Amino acid sequence: MPTEKKISSASDCINAMVEGSELKKVRSNARVYHRYFLLDADMQSLRWEPSKKESEKAKIDIKSVKEVRTGKNTDIFRTNGVYEQISEDCAFSIIYGENYESLDLVANSADVANVWVTGLRYLISYGKQTLDMIESSQNSMRISWLSDLFSETDVNGAEHIALGTAVQLIKTLNPGLKNVKIELKFKEFHKAKDNVVTKEEFIEVFHELCTRPEIYFLLVQFSSNKEFLDAKDLMMFLEAEQGMAHVNEDTSLEIIQKYEPSKKGQQKGWLSLDGFTKYLMSHECHIFDPEHKNVCQEMHQPLSHYYLNASHNTYLIEDQFRGPSDITGYIRALKMGCRSVEVDVWDGPDNEPVIYTGHTMTSQIVFRSVIDIINKYAFVASEYPLIICLENHCSIKQQKVMFQHLKKILGDKLYTELPNAEESYLPSPYALKGKILLKAKKLAANCTSPEGDVTDEDEGAEMSQKAGNEAGEHPNFVTQKTFQLCKDLSDMVSLCKSVTFKDFQLSFQNQKYWETCSFNEVLATGYANEHPGDFVNYNKKFLARVYPSPMRIDSSNMNPQDFWKCGCQIVAMNFQTPGLMMDLNIGWFRQNGNCGYVLRPAIMREEVSYFSANTKDSVPGVSPQLLHIKIISGQNFPKPKGSGSKGDVVDPYVYVEIHGIPADCAEQRTKTINQNGDNPIFDESFEFQINLPELAMVRFVVLDDDYIGDEFIGQYTIPFECLQPGFRHVPLQSLTGEMLPHAWIFVHVAMTNRRGGGKPHKRGLSVKKGKKSREYATMRILVVKAVDEVFKNALQPLREATDLRENMQNAIVPFKELCGLSAVANLMQCILALSTRLMSGDNTPYVLFNLKGQFPTMEPQGLIPEMLKKIVTAYDAGQADLLKHAKNEVLENLKQIHYAALTCDLSKLSIGSTESSKARRSLGAIPEKLTGDEESADRDKDFVLQRSVAR
Repeated sequence: MPTEKKISSASDCINAMVEGSELKKVRSNARVYHRYFLLDADMQSLRWEPSKKESEKAKIDIKSVKEVRTGKNTDIFRTNGVYEQISEDCAFSIIYGENYESLDLVANSADVANVWVTGLRYLISYGKQTLDMIESSQNSMRISWLSDLFSETDVNGAEHIALGTAVQLIKTLNPGLKNVKIELKFKEFHKAKDNVVTKEEFIEVFHELCTRPEIYFLLVQFSSNKEFLDAKDLMMFLEAEQGMAHVNEDTSLEIIQKYEPSKKGQQKGWLSLDGFTKYLMSHECHIFDPEHKNVCQEMHQPLSHYYLNASHNTYLIEDQFRGPSDITGYIRALKMGCRSVEVDVWDGPDNEPVIYTGHTMTSQIVFRSVIDIINKYAFVASEYPLIICLENHCSIKQQKVMFQHLKKILGDKLYTELPNAEESYLPSPYALKGKILLKAKKLAANCTSPEGDVTDEDEGAEMSQKAGNEAGEHPNFVTQKTFQLCKDLSDMVSLCKSVTFKDFQLSFQNQKYWETCSFNEVLATGYANEHPGDFVNYNKKFLARVYPSPMRIDSSNMNPQDFWKCGCQIVAMNFQTPGLMMDLNIGWFRQNGNCGYVLRPAIMREEVSYFSANTKDSVPGVSPQLLHIKIISGQNFPKPKGSGSKGDVVDPYVYVEIHGIPADCAEQRTKTINQNGDNPIFDESFEFQINLPELAMVRFVVLDDDYIGDEFIGQYTIPFECLQPGFRHVPLQSLTGEMLPHAWIFVHVAMTNRRGGGKPHKRGLSVKKGKKSREYATMRILVVKAVDEVFKNALQPLREATDLRENMQNAIVPFKELCGLSAVANLMQCILALSTRLMSGDNTPYVLFNLKGQFPTMEPQGLIPEMLKKIVTAYDAGQADLLKHAKNEVLENLKQIHYAALTCDLSKLSIGSTESSKARRSLGAIPEKLTGDEESADRDKDFVLQRSVAR
């Protein structure tokens, strides 16, 4: 069928247009008409039928077309009643005539829309010479490359190669293809007679199997209607789409030399479709930001300011009640970057302590062998501190054996220094590099006898109680017992002394920073729901460990996000159980070099900030981001494991899930592509608002649509902060976390925000949304009168600065619309789209950009078309004047805020020393001696903006 033909050139597009397509014609009266559109054989005009107009009037002359615009980016589309029902990727508009009229069309698929857009743009650029131009350059780089490759293989000069050799050669070029499919394609073409393949046959099969039309359509968007990208085209693509900074032509040439397979392309500095495909599938276009593959976060903050990758009952490799115990559980967890492992120790035979879950039927392993493994693998994946959660149920006699093993095997790695009572926070991960901390019970400091009584920690008893009486007692009630603890073992516990949690107020008053509480999942969920603010504040100073409910005897996992949002640092997971929850855990800890530590969001660390874990709206002081994801296509989706009901057929669809605070959780799915797991084209776009980006994750899931029950194909989970913008490939992982060979999703990612936050190279302008009341920065009362009075004066300047910023961003939206782009576009893309309209028919410019001033201005050169007048007006209003005014007034407001801080001399305030130090921390490292001069205000304006808005 014609729709199955791979589009890889302008010639293919022109031929498809001559054959014609059914398109929907959208009118301003909200009506939609189904019409058949086709290009005249002489390529001079575009016609449609049926029509009430005379046949000569139901057409548009190609030479009158000014522009072909993608998406729903004309007034007719925007004001039409069916706007929401039309796919952005299927819509396009033909702007024609002196009055810039628009013919607004919707194709049945994004592929068909791309065919028409590409073909029309070629016709506009080359007119009558279109066919000559196409014939002169059509696939010449691909053909020369494949001809050379074929000749190298045909060592005997026989002008043919064996079928098996041809199959392997194509598989080498595209490893994701199956041998059976390649052989079948030769047979479909009635080729491979006598089991040999000619050069022409080889090229034809390669073209059919290895061409990706979606990448071809992307290439022609940036190639100025050529069949390749030159260095300037590629540079524009890297800057405008991929978000790369400091790009020049040398950067482009390096990429071309690295990825272009043809000698001709390398010599001329051209990137062909095959080179472009190879580049987009390389590690450079992976969705994961390579900056995060190494430790990239500050590691000098207190230990309580980080999330730790933590394991529950690490010794188990199956379920909690009957499963076997094995040292491989520790090896696996430590190699995955786990920084908190658990050992549940009981008296064993021959005076050797053993590890297993008490009161259950799990098997046992010797304590000494586990400590040996921990010593061997503790710092293989990470150099930062490892916490051993020691649940001790041994007699004094075997506790002494435990002490000897720990001392002999771990030696100097074990951190035993007494905590400094004058400090307020735990040491940093950096300060504890290479150290192992014991989290366990500890005798009172005044205990002088060789042993003493402490309360018991027994998760196994809790689980046994639940398993034996599921409908019985309160889920958090377990009778606490005491046991005797050996002082030698107690002295090994330093920074992670286990204590029992009573309530938040008592903890704020009495708990020491080196004391750690454990919460079972049910108890922690109750606190998260009933006292979300207190839970967050508690975790700013103290470590909190959350372990799964004892009801999870099948080793299922809780959702770690439920506790990360409260600031809980150690959320212990059953590493042996794959699935969504472990996907979230593994994905989350990728963002800092997989070192097992992730710095918590600033709002959860700062002493005077307030954050409720259950917020269902935007977070004060945090810039909400808008995430735009387009699922373009998939490659080489395997058949789900164990699936047999449909043979080898795969009907894939993609889910995009957002995990984070409740306000951010969302999911969207694409349509199902029937019977195509090799290269399904989805072309669907989604938008999500992310209110707390630092705690958000994106999960891509591919499923096989089946009437019996949809089956899992693959997934990939990535923290929001690790997303790279632009056109990216997403690798897929199996249910158990292994990479699926050559299986990818091809996506486009754009991130914009309303508050100027996010990574500088990922910033964008606001996306036009429905009217919503503005949110202004607020001040939290510190109950320190002198400070509160001074900073009260900063509220009005902050409010005015917010208005100016939002007004400026909103003013730029009409300019983008007039350029024919959606609100997600950046200014570089606007100028790129505008460039095609700035030249008159005699190649003289309508408008010039003056780059001499502080901001670029647009200067009309004589009379210009009405549409360009609107664009120039919108540009002047939104980009130049308003930016100038906004900058001057915002800086004035910042100076006022800064002077408010300057007048607050903390050293002279009549408040106690504790309050004074607290106030200093809340203001954020403001120097002891400050001057109120204007030069100081200018120098520190960025610093003050950052501090003031955040607080």
